[in-house]
Amino acid sequence: MKTILPKILRPKQGTNQAAYRQLISDEAKIGGKLFGPVPAGHRREFFCLDEHTWVWHEEWTENGHQRSITTRYDVRPNGVLKSQAGQPYTMIGFEEAVNLYQAVDLYDKQVNQYYDYRLKTA
Repeated sequence: MKTILPKILRPKQGTNQAAYRQLISDEAKIGGKLFGPVPAGHRREFFCLDEHTWVWHEEWTENGHQRSITTRYDVRPNGVLKSQAGQPYTMIGFEEAVNLYQAVDLYDKQVNQYYDYRLKTA
């Protein structure tokens, strides 16, 4: 599964590239809300980077220190590889793969609703 954004607007120089970045940011915010409310002071994003890569990113402040964690999922024909906090990729287990699949499915539905609304109100 991949984002539908490239079908709507391809990145180009100038204003289209800025609009493209804004839509990717919007998708990331939509994805971040799939896992429940985002606590105050947190930034959470979940999005499709390209046709094989999903990214989960979260930032927060803890005891006055800025914290963040990024998890990348690389979807391949033989399974899903995961890298967290810059560590080497490892194959995920069945349960995590099911959870990722459910998150991607919900993401796809939410993002499609968002684009449907944007196209109707444009």
